[in-house]
Amino acid sequence: MQDKILILDFGSQYTQLIARKIRELNVYCEIHPFNHVPSIDASIKGVILSGSPFSVRDIHAPQPDLSEIKGKLPLLGICYGAQYLAHNFGGNVAASEKREYGRANLRNIEQACALFRGVPEGSQVWMSHADTIVRFPENFKILAKTDSIDVAAYRIVNEDTYALQFHPEVYHSEHGQAILQNFVTGICNIQAQWTPASFIETSIDEIRKKISSDKVILGLSGGVDSTVAAILLHKAIGNQLTCIFVDNGLLRFNEFETVLENYKHLGLNVIGVDASDAFLSELEGVSDPETKRKIIGKQFIEVFTAQAKKIEGAEWLAQGTIYPDVIESVSVNGPSQTIKSHHNVGGLPEKLHLKIIEPLRLLFKDEVRRIGLALGITPELIGRHPFPGPGLAIRILGEISREKISVLQKVDEIFITELKIRDLYNSVWQAGAMLLSVKSVGVMGDERTYENVVALRAVQSTDGMTADWVHLPYDFLAHVSTKIINEVKGVNRVVYDISSKPPATIEWE
Repeated sequence: MQDKILILDFGSQYTQLIARKIRELNVYCEIHPFNHVPSIDASIKGVILSGSPFSVRDIHAPQPDLSEIKGKLPLLGICYGAQYLAHNFGGNVAASEKREYGRANLRNIEQACALFRGVPEGSQVWMSHADTIVRFPENFKILAKTDSIDVAAYRIVNEDTYALQFHPEVYHSEHGQAILQNFVTGICNIQAQWTPASFIETSIDEIRKKISSDKVILGLSGGVDSTVAAILLHKAIGNQLTCIFVDNGLLRFNEFETVLENYKHLGLNVIGVDASDAFLSELEGVSDPETKRKIIGKQFIEVFTAQAKKIEGAEWLAQGTIYPDVIESVSVNGPSQTIKSHHNVGGLPEKLHLKIIEPLRLLFKDEVRRIGLALGITPELIGRHPFPGPGLAIRILGEISREKISVLQKVDEIFITELKIRDLYNSVWQAGAMLLSVKSVGVMGDERTYENVVALRAVQSTDGMTADWVHLPYDFLAHVSTKIINEVKGVNRVVYDISSKPPATIEWE
């Protein structure tokens, strides 16, 4: 049984970051909504209460049941979690004129406290709160202050219950990782054993026990998640695994052939299916983005199902689901209201009557990459940028045609190739080109032109939930623009997207 930290989520934007920081300490943790607390068993060695957009004074503020946790297990409240513990166990939280947002410095740190071991006086932390704790019960002890507030951290005497008004998980909290380590490995006494090697060993053993002699089918996309899932399964069950890679006609330039060749070198049993005609025929005349997604999803199910039925004895469908997908499906407010239809293969397991196996469902994206490297997958494959399930269909604004696909493939190929040549590719999380639904006037030689506009997009992100546009060098953008206009017939204008997410999304459709 894997020792772990349980994180109760109250809807904070930083909850996943808490989990990542703990896993960076090689300690396993799980996120659960505050209103879906799992059974407390011997594997849970400590609990963290996250922040929240709510105030504890709100009528609909989250109210967790801590009866099996507080006073029985080490407990750390962060921001909302800290205020909740004070507000609900005899103290008082009120709106304050001394609100803190952004950087602050800790003062009067209780150096003898195990939570602050090694944290120096004046350490910078990141605050994000409007309420403040104005009254404490007698058994609460202040552990640190700031220049603005009297209670930056506290503990409950005679309990392993601690609370922080600041966010130790964010980059701006200088010694935040040390504080989390003090709690996790010191107070909770968990050994740092959550490593890529241990995950691979445990997963292979679990896969073999679960699958036994059955056959497994996996749909490859060419991306990191499905590739790592395939190699992990292959290590466990060898040729019992059959992978299917479908060309929907909306892939990048020469991607179908390139990806198939890469997979051959990895020793995978892969069936390549060129179904581009079927996909493009169904998409003809369609311009609505969500309709495009649904058509592509439906067509994929039909193509994949036809191929899968040819594999005798298949009992399992493997998927590259990762932990953020799992968290989203049981969020604080229930299942997400809008999940783009290409994010999952809805209906496929039922249609094929197969059981599901998801070997990466416990991992974040950065952990998937580390597992992939530990499995011996080349850095080039592991470092591939994410690519949307519907492919170029949602990077061509409006109706799709073979001519538009060809134009965009050439533009995208130039952009991505030049990023690699200039050693910029690995500093970008995702890059691509968009073909706009408008044309613009231009001049080439002595002739007036009326041709396509393309937009280049490059963002930096951790998981795609938020993203900032990348400040690519002007000389690089100028070079790429000139190359695209000179080499791709039908394009006379190139623009660069400098929108962040939010409010803009990474893809344009």
